[in-house]
Amino acid sequence: RGAMSKKRIVVIDDDESIRKTFFLLLVSRYNVYLARDAAEALTEFKKADIDLIIADFRLPGKNGLDLIRDLREAGYEGKAVLISAYLDQIKAEEIQKLKIDYLFTKPLDLKALTGTIDLLLGSS
Repeated sequence: RGAMSKKRIVVIDDDESIRKTFFLLLVSRYNVYLARDAAEALTEFKKADIDLIIADFRLPGKNGLDLIRDLREAGYEGKAVLISAYLDQIKAEEIQKLKIDYLFTKPLDLKALTGTIDLLLGSS
């Protein structure tokens, strides 16, 4: 990819308003792909060279941790951010093992989140 090409982000959340919010926040600086659930994300992911995955923990079917595990096993080496309102259900060792870069709690602090994304993807 050339220096000018935008980094690619996949946002996986079953809440449409959250997907739209992410899209509006990030689309000026990044190519943003949206998915409702793990199955859709896995389909989308295989088509694109992704730089960052932002996944909600609570997803229909497979949770965000399992999704990230599947992607890692499929060879994904990029950045990963997990979002959850249920931190008590997530083990720290899983976060480390799956090389998840950040864990954000809901309700989201969008300014902190976009700052972190810019930091992870090396753009300011």
